[in-house]
Amino acid sequence: MPPALAQRILDETHAQNRDVYRATLNAVAQIRKVRPVFFERQARAERHKAMAASLARPNMEIAAESLLRGWLLKSQKGLLVDFLTALEIPHQDGVVENLPETVDDAKFKAAIDAVLAKHPREVVAIYLQAFNNMNQTRWAALDTALRSDERLQLA
Repeated sequence: MPPALAQRILDETHAQNRDVYRATLNAVAQIRKVRPVFFERQARAERHKAMAASLARPNMEIAAESLLRGWLLKSQKGLLVDFLTALEIPHQDGVVENLPETVDDAKFKAAIDAVLAKHPREVVAIYLQAFNNMNQTRWAALDTALRSDERLQLA
């Protein structure tokens, strides 16, 4: 993930979702074997840089996923709604109870094009990666798109 996007995610979570931010800060402090107050006393930019570096570690996957899920639901609800609506999947403000096992390829491609036309490319890529990794249902079309569509690659 580009450092600027990681910074943005942490900044927006800090401002809009204090519970998720606090849980993330605590997880990072624990893995670094320091007390959370150590990070709280740092300048936010420095703290977020250290948090992003820690969250990139393989053993921090759960904390990173929780942060992304919270950020997407709070800050990127429009993207979630646009994607699910384009696929004609019933949802409540971007949250789905049961995903279909498969999606129509034409609708899927149209949904990808629609969200890329309306939302920043990197944010769409993060959302689709997270969507694919966090759900038990995996769509072959999404797996293929994430591997082969250059628009969905992170720098």
